[in-house]
Amino acid sequence: MKRHILIGFLAAAFSASPALAALKVGDAAPDFSAAGSLGGKDFTFKMKDALKKGPVVVYFYPSAFTGGCDLEAHTFAEQSDKFAAAGASIIGVSGDTLDRLHKFSADPAFCAGKFPVASDADTKIAKSYDLTIRQPGPGAKDNKGNDLTHAIIERVTYVVGKNGKILATMSSTLDKLTPVEHVDKSLAVVTAAK
Repeated sequence: MKRHILIGFLAAAFSASPALAALKVGDAAPDFSAAGSLGGKDFTFKMKDALKKGPVVVYFYPSAFTGGCDLEAHTFAEQSDKFAAAGASIIGVSGDTLDRLHKFSADPAFCAGKFPVASDADTKIAKSYDLTIRQPGPGAKDNKGNDLTHAIIERVTYVVGKNGKILATMSSTLDKLTPVEHVDKSLAVVTAAK
């Protein structure tokens, strides 16, 4: 009897949990194009075009101008030459508006114009990658004191091979990775795939 109660409790707990990073290694990465910013200028990212050059690191992050996201962008910027040497492109994706991304992408403390970031304000891209999306809590602010009003996408990084298949999936929630570890592990994957 106790065993049935425990099994029922566990089943309920797992069914209530959000599906996180449902796309797995070997799955086809959803194709997308998105308006974004590179060095503070308008930029259109097209997955098909990027894959023609080599693997693509698609990293989803909650919001520009917040602690972990700032650190992750800065670390990708610092390592961008190593990704380029491995033939890989980087694209950051968040629910931020283009106006916010223009500032974030140009700032030397964050993206520093080293790679593009794309706006997924309607969260269609995040949904196609099976990511969890939530609204910020009341009074949520970025580190500049601005209200966070856009959708918050979970921090997950996908490394997509030239063939359009996912080579690696890294999740802060499931894998307990720090923002810097997302960068380090992505670099290791693209270097090994070279």
